[in-house]
Amino acid sequence: MSQDEFSTGTVELEEAELKVDKPPLYTVVVFNDDFTPMEFVVYVIQKFFSFDHAKSTEIMLEIHTKGRGFCGAFSQEIAETKSQQINQFAKENEHPLKTDIEELGKD
Repeated sequence: MSQDEFSTGTVELEEAELKVDKPPLYTVVVFNDDFTPMEFVVYVIQKFFSFDHAKSTEIMLEIHTKGRGFCGAFSQEIAETKSQQINQFAKENEHPLKTDIEELGKD
């Protein structure tokens, strides 16, 4: 085939709209129990979520009065890791403190 046989037309490309959904966020839920000292709960919140003492105390009081408290929004993997780390840390320190994760916006 010679070069003369090719068409020199133009091709128009449409811009594709990419719609990327953000991954769902999860929160770590800390549950109240009758045995874990409040000071330990405050310490755990400070250690694993980097809140200051005042904010950690506020979250601990929510846990104490409402039966559970929420400690931030994370990707599923990070929330799972934090929950597992807290549960292990509580167990190592002989406290029954338990956590789990919940998807935000799901009821």
